[in-house]
Amino acid sequence: MTLARERRTCISTRRARRSLCLTILLMNVDWLREVCLSFPGATEQIQWGNDLLFKVGGKMFAITPLEPASVFLSFKASPETFVELTERAGIIPAPYLARAQWVALQTKDALPAEELARLLRESYDMVFAKLPRKVRGTAIAAKSAARKPRARKAAKKKRSRSR
Repeated sequence: MTLARERRTCISTRRARRSLCLTILLMNVDWLREVCLSFPGATEQIQWGNDLLFKVGGKMFAITPLEPASVFLSFKASPETFVELTERAGIIPAPYLARAQWVALQTKDALPAEELARLLRESYDMVFAKLPRKVRGTAIAAKSAARKPRARKAAKKKRSRSR
């Protein structure tokens, strides 16, 4: 095999691997979106170039990169849960956010789906509980208003006066 042909094969293999990684990552991002956006008042936002943030009342409760990275998902944890989780393999204190009790999953298989969904709900609940009362009410009202179909206003008939 010539050097040029060998190089092309290597490049196409890398692209295929990256494409496969992106496909797997997007499948998991869809599941994360489904879980996180099911919480009342939860929103999503792309920030810092390629990170998908899940927020409630403008405060983050989970972050996942949209491109392959060293961390699969980061979320807020209680102090007790933070200690327990960071003792497990594949879970580390989240870079830049560890002082605020955030953990990071290094792989998608670090936690079972049911446990991860429960931990994401706990993260949401912790952030939601610290929101001001007015913001909490607004967040819940916005979510419920988005689900309800708006009632149509009845068209008023113009009456013509006859003399």
